[in-house]
Amino acid sequence: MGARLLLAVALLLLRTPAAEALMEPQLCYVLDAILFLYGIVLTVLYCRLKFLGRRASQQSANKEQNEEAIYTGLSGENQEMYETLQVKQS
Repeated sequence: MGARLLLAVALLLLRTPAAEALMEPQLCYVLDAILFLYGIVLTVLYCRLKFLGRRASQQSANKEQNEEAIYTGLSGENQEMYETLQVKQS
């Protein structure tokens, strides 16, 4: 039912004099304007995504540096992974 209604509306719009007034060059201008706005919106979204990603990577790098600063004085070079237990003999 919905598809028939949509088809009927489309056919009525094609038969109106307003559609006849919109000749070939005017149609191209309208489509160019739509594509121009679409390009601007995509460019803004891309730049926003790029800057947000850069900001997030900088924040994660700062966070890693702060976490590494906590463990600066500790070193595991002279320690064995497992220390052996000394058994007391009585």
